[in-house]
Amino acid sequence: MSPEIVFKYFPDLTELQRGQISLLGELYKDWNRKINVVSRKDIDELYLRHVLHSLGIAKVVEFREGTEVLDVGTGGGFPGIPLAILFPRVRFTLVDSIAKKIRVVEEVVSGLGLQNVAVVNSRVEDLNGRFDFVVSRAVAAMPTFVRWVQGKIKKKSLHTFKNGIFYLKGGDLTDELSELKETRIIALKDYFEEEFFETKSVVYLPI
Repeated sequence: MSPEIVFKYFPDLTELQRGQISLLGELYKDWNRKINVVSRKDIDELYLRHVLHSLGIAKVVEFREGTEVLDVGTGGGFPGIPLAILFPRVRFTLVDSIAKKIRVVEEVVSGLGLQNVAVVNSRVEDLNGRFDFVVSRAVAAMPTFVRWVQGKIKKKSLHTFKNGIFYLKGGDLTDELSELKETRIIALKDYFEEEFFETKSVVYLPI
């Protein structure tokens, strides 16, 4: 699949951003041969299942210049890397406890020339610092995830959204979110027409 699917939904990208999005596919294909961070099936659907999915968060919130965002359990760099391309004036910290994945993320960030990304090999609980928002793609059940990031979110909010979590999840979330009363579920099928997004959501939780 080509990057055109991203350009369809984000038509206002600069030439630099379009170039970086286009390069993503080559970089991941190359690195995935050496270190498998994206499943074989998914690498062919990289722009749909990983890049566009990550950018679902950008359909919900526009991060302001100077915002600090933490991507927890970034894996191969999602959603952090696509978001960092889209928001070059926002600081992203991508953290994962698995060293081989972080190595790939470092190489992709370097290959893209991204200046607004820090990459950290650590458990999130051991990470210092506070952030405006935490983003992630379904690395744990939401209540567990909330416990992991307690104390990592700044008090003062600069957006219409209160500081908190934007979490990419799929399927029925009723039970998982039952104890988290303030969550808001935003269906990605409202933004993207592909069948893949039928059951995908962004879950927002102010902290």
